Amino acid sequence: MDQAGPKRRRWRRLLPWLRWGSVALLLSLLALDLAFPPRLPQGRDTSTLVVAADGTPLRAFADAEGVWRHPATPATVSPLYLQALLNYEDRWYRWHPGVNPLALLRAAGQWLAGGRIVSGGSTLSMQVARILAPDDGPSTRTLPGKLVQMLRALQLEARLDKDAILSLYLERAPFGGTIEGLEAASWAYLGKPAARLSHAEAALLAVLPQAPSRLRPDRNPDAARQARDKVLERMVRLGVWTRAEADDARIEAVVARSLRPPMSAALLAQRLRVAHPRQARIVSTLDADLQRTLEERVAAYFSSLPERTSAALLVIDNASLEARAYVGSLDLLDRRRLGHVDMVQAWRSPGSTLKPFLYGMALDDGLIHSESLLVDAPQSFGGYRPGNFDAAFNGPVGAASALRLSLNVPAVDLLDRVGPARFAARLENAGITLRFPRGASPNLSLILGGTGARLEDLVGAHAALHRGGIAGRVRYTPADAVVERRLLSPGAAWIVREILQSNPRPGERDGMFEASRRPRVSWKTGTSYGFRDAWAIGGTRRHTVGVWVGRPDGTPLPGQYGAITALPLLFEVVDSLPRARADAAPPPMPPDVARRAICWPLGTAAEAQDEALCQRRFEAWVLGGAVPPTFAERDARLWSAGLERFDVDAATGLRLSADCARPHARRAMTVARWPALASPWLPAGVRRASRPPPLSPDCIDDGRDLAELRIEGLADGASLARPPGSRGGIRVSLRALGTDATVQWLLDGRWIATTRGGNASQYGFEDAGRHRLTALADTGAWASLEFRILP
Repeated sequence: MDQAGPKRRRWRRLLPWLRWGSVALLLSLLALDLAFPPRLPQGRDTSTLVVAADGTPLRAFADAEGVWRHPATPATVSPLYLQALLNYEDRWYRWHPGVNPLALLRAAGQWLAGGRIVSGGSTLSMQVARILAPDDGPSTRTLPGKLVQMLRALQLEARLDKDAILSLYLERAPFGGTIEGLEAASWAYLGKPAARLSHAEAALLAVLPQAPSRLRPDRNPDAARQARDKVLERMVRLGVWTRAEADDARIEAVVARSLRPPMSAALLAQRLRVAHPRQARIVSTLDADLQRTLEERVAAYFSSLPERTSAALLVIDNASLEARAYVGSLDLLDRRRLGHVDMVQAWRSPGSTLKPFLYGMALDDGLIHSESLLVDAPQSFGGYRPGNFDAAFNGPVGAASALRLSLNVPAVDLLDRVGPARFAARLENAGITLRFPRGASPNLSLILGGTGARLEDLVGAHAALHRGGIAGRVRYTPADAVVERRLLSPGAAWIVREILQSNPRPGERDGMFEASRRPRVSWKTGTSYGFRDAWAIGGTRRHTVGVWVGRPDGTPLPGQYGAITALPLLFEVVDSLPRARADAAPPPMPPDVARRAICWPLGTAAEAQDEALCQRRFEAWVLGGAVPPTFAERDARLWSAGLERFDVDAATGLRLSADCARPHARRAMTVARWPALASPWLPAGVRRASRPPPLSPDCIDDGRDLAELRIEGLADGASLARPPGSRGGIRVSLRALGTDATVQWLLDGRWIATTRGGNASQYGFEDAGRHRLTALADTGAWASLEFRILP
């Protein structure tokens, strides 16, 4: 009898029930899955990490729950760690569906033998399920809890691929305290990225999540070492690592840093976090080593500054406009210094830092060459009377020297000719936004700091001197757009840079140091009114550096100005920057720049004038072949600078006017006149050479003679003594006779008082020794005398 027949019939009757039962089971599982989906991360909930260009963390920001968690993927961590993790925790991770049946059978056998769960047989997928939902159902140390964990692992596997699940583990595995994820743990405990782990470090971090509190290397180094060595032995037994590799790793000590989140370039990191709120890992352009070095240098350099004082430093790469170092304040946590205020992007008075751009624009406009004759003397510009920082005046000065010395009157004179509104508009177009008081428009004071500007804009603009006149916006991440605008022509930028580079460092003279060992620096300082802001901005062929020092609240910092407060740090920074051999080579001179011999007082080319008219000769940089003459004077009405032509008697040499009582044998004569306001600073022989000879007695006055002032109240060559028993100065009443114009009084070249016409002014003289007193009228008339104050 065939016994197979009834069995086949019973199987056929059961088959539909099995099919429908399978469908019902699948539908039930699907319904449960839909009703109780796994807790997957929604959006970005890792903490934010801002890193340097090489990946070194600069500053980490905890998430909303105070947890330090940094992004990580299998591609961004060390292969050694992945080997240790997968072979120690879950060898069959790449092949099982989330649950490993063999591991479960082993765990079940241990449970039956011991009456409790010894090893849970957990896969990495099951661990991720527990990490994502730690309070999901019963404890995983119980059988119901383990079953829930297994189902959750299957749900994860159905939704995510293996690398995605592994990434969740790498980002969220517990490593002790508020540290989660491999990357955060690697930096917290080892001070290095997870991509550069050694065998020993990979083994340590692979086992640490098993018991993060008990195995923390900063608290229990012996327990951590024993657990690490257990992993090393497993790796040898499985043939993943060699015995030699494991033995070398075992020698390595377990040493952990104190748990401290990175806090470098803190203010820039905060700025980038706000600018990129959706990014968990923000890559900046900073050089981590340079940033750390300069932060320490700034802190040490300015540690002795008065309280409430802060400082800022910015270093950029000229070629890419990328920031390499960014120090926004002296100390982020110092409340007295308002360390939380980022002074790199704060609005401050720029002092004299805008002057190089003014001289460059004047070159482009054909107004000056590098040795144009300018006059540093008391002048009025529509009622505005600027003075110099030290209250001294220098008389006739070349444009290059006026820029290097940062003289104020020549700069205001140039701005008046360029036009303050036009100058401000050119700066705005090039990226230097200026801020004026509400309702105010650009005026002459802006070149002396009468406006607001930001350090980052000034640095981006000063880089134009090394970029062929192209200014740009500083970039803080590689993804930042390159924003460039022309500020100066290549030739003007080259000349201005050459002028600033030729300025020796304070306290140094030519030949004191081997020049080839130090980079050439085009530098400019600035100090705002009332000592509120001290600046130093300089550049080399490769980098531009900006330094600001002051008080964030805007209160004065007496005695602190650019040259003594900010400039020394600028040179320290520049000398410490990396440089290549090519950086020492001077940039090529643009084809429209040339070297020409020019003469004062006319300011024109030497070959274009009579040798007798060339009283001082200079080598000047000229742009586009333009050799503009010395400016015509505004308010000096006695004469105008330039050529003065007249007739003289052929026999006596006396000057002849158009109407003389008797006939004369006439011959033409020409003299080169200096600007009237420069006269007090000229040697007597130079003054005589530029004056017309005396008028012949029989000729009617032609108005060419200079009416001189006379100082009343003090005699030339006088010696003054203090009254017996007096400890104060010697007070003298001074009066300038011979003019109705405004008169400026100078003592040893420094301004001391202003009078009008013949009005008197009381002044006290205190310093013993010889002095020169000068009265200079707006018309150019002047008088000068010497006197002595006895000790």
